Amino acid sequence: MEILKRTVNCGALRKTDAGKTVILNGWVHRKRDHGGISFINLRDRWGITQAVIDQDAPAELAGIASELRNEYCLAVEGKVRPRPPEMVNPDMPTGEIEVAAERIVILNRSGVLPFQIDEKTSAGEDLRLKYRYLDLRSFAMQNRIRLRSEVSFAVREWMTGQGFYEIETPTFIRSTPEGARDYLVPSRLYPGKFYALPQSPQLYKQILMVAGFDKYFQIARCYRDEDARGDRQPEFTQIDIEMSFVSRDDVLAMTEGLFGHVFKKILGVELPARFTRLTYEEAMERYGTDKPDLRFDMLLHDFSPWVEQGSFQAFKDALGRGEADRKEAAAKGVSASGGGVKALVVKSGAGYSRKQIEELEAQAKIYRAKGLAWMKVACGEGSPFLEGGAAKFFADTAGAPADGELARSIITGLKAEPGDLVLMVADSRRSVANTALGAVRSKLGRDLGLVPGAGQPAAGNAAGPGRFEFVWIVDFPMFEFNEEENRWEAAHHLFTWPQEQYHAVLERDPGSVKGDLYDLVLNGYELASGSIRIHDPELQKRIFSIVGIKAEEAEKKFGFLTEAFTYGAPPHGGIAPGLDRLVMLMAGETSIKEVITFPKNSFAVSPMDDCPGDVDQKQLDELHLRIVKNE
Repeated sequence: MEILKRTVNCGALRKTDAGKTVILNGWVHRKRDHGGISFINLRDRWGITQAVIDQDAPAELAGIASELRNEYCLAVEGKVRPRPPEMVNPDMPTGEIEVAAERIVILNRSGVLPFQIDEKTSAGEDLRLKYRYLDLRSFAMQNRIRLRSEVSFAVREWMTGQGFYEIETPTFIRSTPEGARDYLVPSRLYPGKFYALPQSPQLYKQILMVAGFDKYFQIARCYRDEDARGDRQPEFTQIDIEMSFVSRDDVLAMTEGLFGHVFKKILGVELPARFTRLTYEEAMERYGTDKPDLRFDMLLHDFSPWVEQGSFQAFKDALGRGEADRKEAAAKGVSASGGGVKALVVKSGAGYSRKQIEELEAQAKIYRAKGLAWMKVACGEGSPFLEGGAAKFFADTAGAPADGELARSIITGLKAEPGDLVLMVADSRRSVANTALGAVRSKLGRDLGLVPGAGQPAAGNAAGPGRFEFVWIVDFPMFEFNEEENRWEAAHHLFTWPQEQYHAVLERDPGSVKGDLYDLVLNGYELASGSIRIHDPELQKRIFSIVGIKAEEAEKKFGFLTEAFTYGAPPHGGIAPGLDRLVMLMAGETSIKEVITFPKNSFAVSPMDDCPGDVDQKQLDELHLRIVKNE
């Protein structure tokens, strides 16, 4: 077979190239026949060039043209010429020229396509993943994978410029508890023993700090054997970073510099030099989530000041039970937040129908709310008043309209106006009231077009990838209480430094302890998580003890780390932004599958190569494994 090697790519030719003889290689994107003339849109990763087989072309060329179908792989040789003025395509970078084909070689033919390769295919996810090699040919996927490559390069460029070493850590490690199940790899040489694939390089990057490397980073592959849920992938990539002799502010400033460089270089977007900061408690109280989307306001309000004056018994009961639970928990030495009644004002939401409110209530119930109360702000001849739903409980006199002093106080306190909708959630656990109403807020953000859909800019932005609103969430709880197992657990991981002011009460009041933890959130997604680490072996042993890890077990699982700490370990801390999610957000997508070349589906299966798959008995015998089938 004759192979004509390209002299130029399919996105490079312009009007100034007219008269040149060129060779193009690529795939048939579209083919059209008009009155004896054939038009072939030839595509490669750089773009599309129109090749033309003229009416007076040799019979051999016309014969080849008649055979061509979409996705045939071709080499085309011909002369560049300007298109007639009426044929110019301003939407194509190469739209002012075409190539008059003089020779065409079919490098490979294509079978019948399972779906058309378009900018945005309508094919279902499993079909796209089964034929991922075809899906990846689309410009949409090509551009997203290009973006990922450019982001990775920009990260390396900035980090090395700041004095960080890129160091690889092992992918065969000892199994350690880090929050999810490990993927295990059986050892052939040591029957009955297993390697684990790392959930993160956490322990190794801390040991690198003990080893004196001071500044480390790695674009690291991580593995977590989690149940299929949401947008998770069993294998993912994070930008793993660790630094010695630093405080929280040093890590945050470094991360802000990194993202400032990446967004400026790749998207031309100027980020603020310092990102907004919220404590965990502020985020939960204002937004109902520790992953708040700051692209729209709609803050949560504390409605409890008006509960006692009203007659809504369900609200009063929630606060009463919450206070009783708080006192009972305090007697047991366990922290509890008490009850809460939270409100949300939907601007111009008074037109919401009962069905729409029920949809919002269903969202709240997913997050354990017992219901969603509502009332609307109306305006009569005098001042604004409350009507509908729960409004009757906030009238000054039973059976009277809710237009008295109490109603006016509520309207003023919530900064509500005529035409607004007020939504409320009450629960004996303040955290439930916050989280449930926060979920309603997120749904309203999508429903009202306050945040963009996949590939769309945010409302009010003329073009581009939309707004990027970063926020640091700091001062997280160090521990959380597992009621089912009646014990404390690490809220993030076991190696977080407790803030200094809590060291004296660690064992006495774990629920009050805040860790030197920080998350970076972008547009409602957790983008990175990090902490200052424990470098004192005695403090690390105290943390193990609080979460119920006995000394023998700690020595078996983490002995190599705690021993390393006895040899002058420096203070250190780090962070690990998720590369997949970062690229997803920069691309304006809502699924990380759109920025991973070969992702698994929602069931952790690869339809393309049928992975995971069976292995033969010989392999099992070599590994001393036996498959036990369910009855």
